[in-house]
Parts: sequence; C-alpha cells; structure tokens
Amino acid sequence: MKKNCLVYLILFQMISLGVFAKTDTLEIASTKMNKTYKAAVTLPKSYENSQKSFPVLYLLHGGIGHFNDWLAKAPDKNLIQNLADQYNLVIVMPEGEVFSYYIDSPVDKNSQFESYIVKDVITKIDKTYRTIASKNGRVITGLSMGGYGALYLSGKYPELFVAAGSMSGALNPDLQGWKLPKEANENLRKAFDAIIGSYNDNPKGYEAYSVIAMADKIKTNGVSLIFDCGTDDFLIEPNRELHRRLVFNNTPHDYSERPGGHAWPYWENSLYYHLLYFSKVLKSVNSGKY
Repeated sequence: MKKNCLVYLILFQMISLGVFAKTDTLEIASTKMNKTYKAAVTLPKSYENSQKSFPVLYLLHGGIGHFNDWLAKAPDKNLIQNLADQYNLVIVMPEGEVFSYYIDSPVDKNSQFESYIVKDVITKIDKTYRTIASKNGRVITGLSMGGYGALYLSGKYPELFVAAGSMSGALNPDLQGWKLPKEANENLRKAFDAIIGSYNDNPKGYEAYSVIAMADKIKTNGVSLIFDCGTDDFLIEPNRELHRRLVFNNTPHDYSERPGGHAWPYWENSLYYHLLYFSKVLKSVNSGKY
C-alpha cells in the first residue's frame, strides 16, 4: 500500500513539474505536392489535465532550415516549451523546406507551401488537438523567410489569423535594400528565380510576392501586427520601408528595432516580445475562453 502511495505521489509530482509536457513530431501530408512532411508540435503542460481548447501559434523557420530549427538551434533549448507553458498555447512548427518562401510557386509544382500551411497543416492540427479552431485562436510568426511567410500568409488569408508577426523578415523577394555582398545577392536571385520566375524577364511580377507592396491590403484586413529587425541586420531597410508605409496609411502595428544581427540570439529574444503581444490579442478576442 505504501509503495502504491509512493508511486502515485511521484506521478503527481511529475505532472505538476511538467514532465508530461511534450513535443510531438506529426506527419502532415500535402495534397498539392503529394508528399508528407513533418511538423513539431509543443503542447503546454496544462494540456494533459484540461478539456478546454487552446489557441495555436504557428512558428515558421527561416531559409536553409527545417521544421525543428526552433527546437534545435535556439540557444535556450527549453525556449519553446517554456513559452507554451507560460502562455498556455500550442506551438506548431511546420516544414517549409530550405527555400519555399511559404508561397505556391508559379514555376515549381513541387514547391506549394502556401497551400500546405493554410490548408493541410491547419486542418491537421485542428483535427488532432483541442484547438480554438477559428481565426480568433490562431497567430503566426517566424524568422527571416518565416517572417516573410507569416506576414504574407496572414495578409492573403486574414480570415485565418487574428495576429501575425515577423522577426528579421525577408519581406521583398526583389532584394531591394538588402545589404549583401555581390555573390550572396546573385545566389539569392537565382534561388528566387527558381520559385517565382526570372526577375530580369518580369520584375513587375515580383510585386505580387512583396509584403512591402501589400501595405494597403494589410491596412484593410484587421490582423494585429508586430514585427521587428536588428539594427545590424542586412534586412533592416526593407523592414523600415514596410514600417514607413504602414505609418503613412495609418495601419496600427507594433514595430521595433533592437541591437543585433541575423542570428539566433536576436530571434530568441524577439520571440518573447511576440508572445507577450499575441497573448494580449488572444485574451482580448477570447474573453472567458483563454
């Protein structure tokens, strides 16, 4: 009897300490690409002992990365779990491949990650977990390519997200204002040409994929917006330009610059600000539910 009591006590302590909090690796099929990709899903420790529905943060990785980057590369390996616990939300980190830019490529049928995220991933998550399966239960952000993806997707599909963010966002595939060496710039141009089409042949065609050019659309969609960039980042000027346009057209948003470059210590620090911002938005639209 004493042994059973001891076992129950240990189990209770494990639950209270969050030992059962976990990150799942979920396989999610793409209907357009006819391929299955992985996503990491971190649950708050409160999930196990509750029947309520939880809001979801979609957290996108950057270029030359994969779905588990936020877990493997952030300096604090407990960052994602701690934030899920602190804000009582599910954090989903889907695959975006090394250079998809989270768009449906008009030239590469094997790179259709816009449809993958907004249709396949969201549907799978809402069917698998207890989520607030509506706009008011979803927020999205990411770093670099993922920051672009978060603003691009929320700008095109405002019915899916209540708030969006970007950290060091690579906001304009036309590369205007990017402070890069010539060779790096040329390599990126080739990479963008492979998913959007030749810039030299059709520079106007790139406007449809520029978040900066979406400023007026962003004004009308009602999605709460936070974005930032490090003052030493090669992407600082495109971020400043989006900020200027949103100020000019009177779009409410939270923009900040802090010391730092295009690196994980900056993004880890930035994510804390984004979660605080998202928490306030989620509480305001889910009164009594979150």
